[in-house]
Amino acid sequence: MRRRPKYSIIKKTKVGQSSRVYDQVNLYGCTIGQNTKIDAFVYVEEGVTIGDNCKIRPFVFIPTGVIIEDNVFIGPSVTFTNDKYPKAHGEWKLLETRVKKFASIGAGSVINPGVTIGENALIGSGSVVTRDIPDNAIAFGNPARVISKVLPALVPSAKTRGTKGSSRL
Repeated sequence: MRRRPKYSIIKKTKVGQSSRVYDQVNLYGCTIGQNTKIDAFVYVEEGVTIGDNCKIRPFVFIPTGVIIEDNVFIGPSVTFTNDKYPKAHGEWKLLETRVKKFASIGAGSVINPGVTIGENALIGSGSVVTRDIPDNAIAFGNPARVISKVLPALVPSAKTRGTKGSSRL
């Protein structure tokens, strides 16, 4: 991060080399990998891990308990949750949510707590993910259902994963 954005709050956070954090971002006690882009109006809570080469678009909320692996795309206005039975006071149970490598989540999706989105999975815009999505699956709807597999041409090969200039198409 070259400069501290003027209207952002960044506390107890590790930001990797060549990562960009834009203005109006709140980062609290989280870890951001290398070469990751965090757009404006993103809120990330304590304990969250975001991997290398990720792109987090505007208006995303990521609460405690979420792990985002490398090369993940999170579209605008995606909301993650971390408690199945939220209430204003009293006990609550934190459920871990994981987004695996090369997954993409479309704009306006809601990711319920305790799910895993598989490697190279694609979640359609506006989906509500209520259960695990397997590797290489395409899922959308409310609740999100697997409708297809990612075409082989879209699956990054082992040779191109993580190399500069590689394309996901």
